Amino acid sequence: MRGTIYIILPFLLATVIGCGTGVKGESSNAGAAPPPIAVSGAAAVEKPIRRFLEVTGTLAAQEEAEVAAEVQGRVIATPVERGTRVGEGDPLIRISSAEMEAQVAEADANAAQIVGRLGLADGSEFAVDKVPEVANARANLQLAEGDFERAQMLFDRKLLSKADFDQRSAQAEVARRQYDIARNGALQQYQALLAARARVSLAKKALADTVVRSPFAGVVGQRLVSVGAYVARGTKVASVMRTNPLRVNLTVPEQYSAEVAVGRPVSLEVDAAPGKTFEGHVRYVSPALQSDSRTLVVEALVMNDSGFLRPGSFATARIEQSSERPGVLVPKTAVRTVSGTSRVYVIAADRTEERIVTIGQPVDDLVEIATGLKAGENVATSNVEKLSDGSRVTTQR
Repeated sequence: MRGTIYIILPFLLATVIGCGTGVKGESSNAGAAPPPIAVSGAAAVEKPIRRFLEVTGTLAAQEEAEVAAEVQGRVIATPVERGTRVGEGDPLIRISSAEMEAQVAEADANAAQIVGRLGLADGSEFAVDKVPEVANARANLQLAEGDFERAQMLFDRKLLSKADFDQRSAQAEVARRQYDIARNGALQQYQALLAARARVSLAKKALADTVVRSPFAGVVGQRLVSVGAYVARGTKVASVMRTNPLRVNLTVPEQYSAEVAVGRPVSLEVDAAPGKTFEGHVRYVSPALQSDSRTLVVEALVMNDSGFLRPGSFATARIEQSSERPGVLVPKTAVRTVSGTSRVYVIAADRTEERIVTIGQPVDDLVEIATGLKAGENVATSNVEKLSDGSRVTTQR
């Protein structure tokens, strides 16, 4: 029994000593400092920045027209549908032209009748004395005046009686009146010809208007009639929008109104294409602020050759300002933004100092730090997501 006790006791002492040694080792490892984080650094620099004014607005078609029929009749063709791209003058609908063709034929016939009466069938210019009726009246007048002159000479020599002389004088007066009547009639007929030609033009226009055409190049927004429908003059048949370029209606706060001018470059982004930029320029600046909101209405034009942009879309625009002002810039990778709060980590010796900053304007791969950082301070640009205030770091070259 005593031998058994002597054997077990050394074993228990060894176990207790071993356990104590193990606990002491674990406690030593738990108290060791974490290794430093390897980061890259860059100095904040101060440079002049081309400033932009960021505003929001809505895209709108440059032009939008509700096209109406100019003649009445039955629709016989509708070559377009909603969304069809059309050029200027392309047909939108066709109206039956039988009645208009008859009106053109009637007007042409009336004009031709007057042309023949005036002797202009060969295409010559109108001259009143060349009208056949006027020419005949003029010839009779000349003959009567010749007889009167001879009668005057004979009467003066007492070779012609007073009765014969009076007869020749009356004949000359009648011929003169007939000439005046013929001449006035020819002038009236020429005015009638002008009216007939105007009716020909109107009839031909009505015939041409049986094809309702697009007033400009664009996209058909709506087709409002179908084949078989009867339309009256003024009936709306389709709507067309010009979508290249597009207008952008922007509102600029009062404090920035002096920075906006016609011709300034504008870059545009839409929610449908994140990161994609469209270029344009300011076309119109309102001469007055809106009294209710104290904002300035600005209109810009942006090209839409691809047709990607759509009227009605919400847009964020950056209007280039005229002046450059200095700003503190750091690489974009130096900024960490969480829940709307941006921070950078300034490297001081082997430690980091967390700074809450306000982000300004991006410049290529750099970003402006409006507040919270000074030029010349060194900031971490890599492994930023691993850093916190007071983190130990080693700077990589």
